[in-house]
Amino acid sequence: MPLKWEELTSGAPDETGAPCVRADGRPCLRLTLWPHRSLPRKGFAAFILITYAMFLLPLMAFLGTAALWGMLPFMLATLALVWFFLQRSYADGALREVLTLKDDRVELVRLEPRGKRLGWEANPHWVRVEILPEGGPVENYVTLRGNRRTVEIGAFLSPEERARLYLELRRALG
Repeated sequence: MPLKWEELTSGAPDETGAPCVRADGRPCLRLTLWPHRSLPRKGFAAFILITYAMFLLPLMAFLGTAALWGMLPFMLATLALVWFFLQRSYADGALREVLTLKDDRVELVRLEPRGKRLGWEANPHWVRVEILPEGGPVENYVTLRGNRRTVEIGAFLSPEERARLYLELRRALG
């Protein structure tokens, strides 16, 4: 599952330089979520090469004819579009959601791929983790409710991963 829990027991989580420990003695936690990448960079290179080779196979029949020059620009444009949209997919994969659980607040920051930063925070005593198994925008829709707002978390995860995230969030906010 594309998530990572970190305990903030040492170092300076805030400007104070003090370690982050909650009132009950548990360390502060940070959860980072990101979209699953099904095609690694090496796979991307192999896919482009295989696509290029598959485009060349039909062109072999047209070698030495004027039809080759009519078809070649369209095949190259198709390959360029595949390249462009796969690169765009990688850029969109830079999305991150960071949830920080401290004694005095719960903070969720969504870092969009194009630099936009969205934030939400609430008192951890009033935060409720909810899951909507059906009828939401996605199956097993997980939300955090607090500070008179409801925010989604992990909408880009698979339904099974969102169900597991819900259980982990319930345990962490316990």
